[in-house]
Amino acid sequence: MILAHRHVLAVPDLARSCAFYQQALGFAVHEMGDPGWRWLERDGCVLMLGECPEALPAQELGDHGYFAYWEVDDVQLAYERALAAGAEILKPPTTEAWGMKEMALRTVDGHRLVLGQDLQPRVELAVRMRAAFTRAAQQQA
Repeated sequence: MILAHRHVLAVPDLARSCAFYQQALGFAVHEMGDPGWRWLERDGCVLMLGECPEALPAQELGDHGYFAYWEVDDVQLAYERALAAGAEILKPPTTEAWGMKEMALRTVDGHRLVLGQDLQPRVELAVRMRAAFTRAAQQQA
């Protein structure tokens, strides 16, 4: 049984990264007892950031730079906050065939993140995605 989850990210400049997550995404920053680490939290979502200035930059990971998909209650509001904070927007809010309105951004460290809002009553997302991909395949045939 998985009791909790956390995202652990290597960042080159801990102070800069913490400021980004606070300003662009609304996270609270907490000390962890080690000067090279911070614990960030918002609405039960936890990030652990470790300062690793010599690590491979996340922007060099290409599509492997995506680290999370967060479901939010208002993707437009999240977009506006991120944009106002100067975040690099990779995808503006877009309504997708699987019933989600999604946006994507790149953090100051190059990590990629997708935020999505469920536009339909709570139906299992996998069922909607499967139906959308089946329709797309049938249209191509």
